[in-house]
Amino acid sequence: MTEKIRIGTVGLGLMGSSIATCILAAGHEVTSLVKDIAEVPGARVRILNFLTELKEEGLLSESPQAVIEKLIITDQVQDLAGHEVVIESIIESVDEKKKVYQALETVISPTAIIGSNTSAIPVSVLQQGLQNPERLLGIHWAEPAHITRFMEVICGKDSDIIYAKKIIALAESWGKEPSLLRKDIRGFITNRIMYAMLREAFNLVENGYATVEDVDRSLRNDLGYWITFAGPFRFMDLTGISAYLTVMQDLFPELSNTAVAPTMMEKLVADGAKGVSNAKGFYSYTPETAAQWEKLFTEFSYDIRKLAEKYPQNIGEDLKSATH
Repeated sequence: MTEKIRIGTVGLGLMGSSIATCILAAGHEVTSLVKDIAEVPGARVRILNFLTELKEEGLLSESPQAVIEKLIITDQVQDLAGHEVVIESIIESVDEKKKVYQALETVISPTAIIGSNTSAIPVSVLQQGLQNPERLLGIHWAEPAHITRFMEVICGKDSDIIYAKKIIALAESWGKEPSLLRKDIRGFITNRIMYAMLREAFNLVENGYATVEDVDRSLRNDLGYWITFAGPFRFMDLTGISAYLTVMQDLFPELSNTAVAPTMMEKLVADGAKGVSNAKGFYSYTPETAAQWEKLFTEFSYDIRKLAEKYPQNIGEDLKSATH
């Protein structure tokens, strides 16, 4: 399914716009369903800006103005009829997502793939009550979706693996390096590992072992140094497996296993902190420095993509024959 079929999307918030940008940049025509047609002007400006960034970074061959002409934005679900793939990216609400799927099932083919850009809701839960649950998959993107190579394709309890493999092939044609989860689990791969890390980070800060700044500094200069080059299993191969077993035996019993959210985080959120979006977070910001951090993050996202592309992930090996 790597031909340039028309792709449908649902939702054009920040992430939805970024997803639409990625698909447009890969050469597809896109039909985007929105709840309120008043969203159209703002979404078009946002997507055109994203496309312009891609052009400036050498990741888009056509002119942004020509590419955005391939985008149709509508508030009529019937306009998605005939689409082979529709990707939903709305709020993380089971009820709201299911309303979208039920509406889609009235207009699209029974074999058309529905993808949900969920970051935590189990796909099996989203499949419940659908006429054709086997064609619903989780398609987890990373922000900014039009820059990052990350994608997780998640099978729910009722998913047919054939559909997942079609999305994997399609995602590779979009410049992604997708991972496949053959069984559904809350949080998928990256969120489960990241939140385990966050739990331990809060444990160190809240118990006085280190400051926020020192935790960030250590991870940036150790984990941040190698993680783009190699995932944890490859890194253990590269640096000697046996030593890790010894550390695991000693360290695992002492790691935090709390099941409650950090008090420090609850207080920040209660105080209205959202991070750089409102210049209030773990660090102190002015509106100007917050905007500067957002700009730097975008620049870094392009730079890290280019760096990752320099280093192959598989040298003389076939993932299908991997033993781990």
